[in-house]
Amino acid sequence: MSYHTTVRDVYREAATQPAANLCCVPQAPRYLPGLNIPPIMVEMNYGCGTTIHLQDMTSNQRVLYVGVGGGLEVLQLAYFARRPGGVIAVDPVREMRQKARANLELAAETNDWFDPSFVTLIDGDALHLPVERNSVDLAAQNCLFNIFKTGGDLEQALAEMHRVLDDGGRLVMSDPIASRPLPLALRQDEVLRAQCISGCLLLEEYLQKISDAGFGAIEVRSRRPYRMLDAVTYDLEDDLLLETVEVTAFQVTMPEDGVCVFTGRMAVYLGPDEEFDDGRGHYFPKNIPLPVCDKTADALQALGRADIQVTPTTWHSEGGGCC
Repeated sequence: MSYHTTVRDVYREAATQPAANLCCVPQAPRYLPGLNIPPIMVEMNYGCGTTIHLQDMTSNQRVLYVGVGGGLEVLQLAYFARRPGGVIAVDPVREMRQKARANLELAAETNDWFDPSFVTLIDGDALHLPVERNSVDLAAQNCLFNIFKTGGDLEQALAEMHRVLDDGGRLVMSDPIASRPLPLALRQDEVLRAQCISGCLLLEEYLQKISDAGFGAIEVRSRRPYRMLDAVTYDLEDDLLLETVEVTAFQVTMPEDGVCVFTGRMAVYLGPDEEFDDGRGHYFPKNIPLPVCDKTADALQALGRADIQVTPTTWHSEGGGCC
């Protein structure tokens, strides 16, 4: 039996009986005026964070969501799309699609702005997206890609997202990561992989996979604790912290000197001139902190100038900056 089969079995069962141990971290649904979320959608929220960020929303977006779950984030995306077929939702598990469709019908009863036709549910999976090239402006997945193994499936899933996104499009993701490498025994446990535990990469590995797929800029929106794997239960030498990370990757040209990764660092020029030109196309007005990618932050620090200060990483970026 392949791990793909195990994953489908786990989520087929979760579609018929909400599974409290799958993925989700304690969090309240984000409030949006006029949006009423059916309680069953909250119970079936199998994500590990959120992919709904206001700075990613624009008018007339073509939206793709992969791994529909109970439909919570699909409904939230439809809140912004508000047109027939505005959101395409892809899931390979028939029972999950059926449950999501029923949940969306339920949502229509308490949301007068919403029509189930705003969401198109499609049979398909992340490795072979049933979507045309360059046909999507915003793509999202929540706690799905950590299930895929590296050395093939994860890379293909990211390549598929890159293929369907139009120029300037955004891939919004939330996945668990590990604070240190997971032991082989855990990584080979297919059930734990399906439960979003044993497929966690280190953050550096995770971001590198996104960059390798061709995304030229990445913003880390959030990083926080997800689960603690205690040493006794999981046969570890020490307790192991898993975290959840929310990122947005941009379908933009890869810079010659490599991907721009924003992790919340800022740079401020304090010198005598009105602005500072770093010679790399970045201009810093005096006394005004500006967001910078890690690459630019490191280059500025390497200058060793007392009149340039660079703040540490906060793991929280909201857009804008040097690139």
